[in-house]
Amino acid sequence: MQKRERAMQPYSRMLIYFVEVARVGSVRRASEHLNVSASAIDRQILAAEEGLGVPLFNRLPSGMRLTAAGELLLRGALDWRRDFVRIQEQIGDLSGLRRGYVRIAAIEATVRGFLPAVIAEMRRRYAGIALDISVLPNDEIGEAVARGEFDIGLLLNPQSSRDIVVRAFRENPVGVVMLPENALSGKISLRFSNLSQEAVIRPSEPLEVAELFRVLETSTGLRVDAPLSSNNIAMIKSLVAQGVGITVLSRQDVATEITDGSLCFVPLSDAVLRTPILALCHSRHEQISSAAALLMQTIEERESWTT
Repeated sequence: MQKRERAMQPYSRMLIYFVEVARVGSVRRASEHLNVSASAIDRQILAAEEGLGVPLFNRLPSGMRLTAAGELLLRGALDWRRDFVRIQEQIGDLSGLRRGYVRIAAIEATVRGFLPAVIAEMRRRYAGIALDISVLPNDEIGEAVARGEFDIGLLLNPQSSRDIVVRAFRENPVGVVMLPENALSGKISLRFSNLSQEAVIRPSEPLEVAELFRVLETSTGLRVDAPLSSNNIAMIKSLVAQGVGITVLSRQDVATEITDGSLCFVPLSDAVLRTPILALCHSRHEQISSAAALLMQTIEERESWTT
């Protein structure tokens, strides 16, 4: 935040203060975050309201709430900030520099192994590019990228949309995850029916694999009596590591554990199973910055998206 604020400072101190108050809902908290006196922030906002002839905030006991006029100004300010960052990047490119700022939205499964490796490679190649990574539920990423809130999205099975473009993708097989000592771990592949005699940990919504689990139950007629369920991949993997059961996840979910040998992954071969894809997406309507293009190129160059 501070880096972008310094870049914007010569253009509009008021907008910096306004956006931060809108974000945190309080002049006092904005003062603490920006290291600027509360009175200075308040003066700038009051002057702006006087100049525009409308209030920008409703001042409530619980904090500052944007008015309809304030919402309009906030949208314009955020659009201006995105445009200004892109202009800075283009100027940097003209000067032969590699600078910029990229906002990434990614699913949880990418945060161990794959995405950190990509970020490390970017830091080695382009130390001047700042990266902001947000981990979001899979079903929120496509819409957030389409709205321009993020430059790049990494998500499973993106829904067809005129608002996002799939730049690249890799198949992400689904399989059974278990301890190495489990009798099923030596198989080349498994069918869902092989889980009938096992203690199963059920993945639940909003995990993408939860829907695949239900499809497998319906197609095979096998209703798995799962004594445990969770909507958190880290929790599911921890339960498997504790030996309380086996589960169904994607290879991406357990890439690190496969590499270090703590868990085993055997792909499912049921014909009904549609192999999920991990997709690299961007907005169809937003201009791709030079920094974002370099990040996408770095991702595309990687043969594996699991490690």
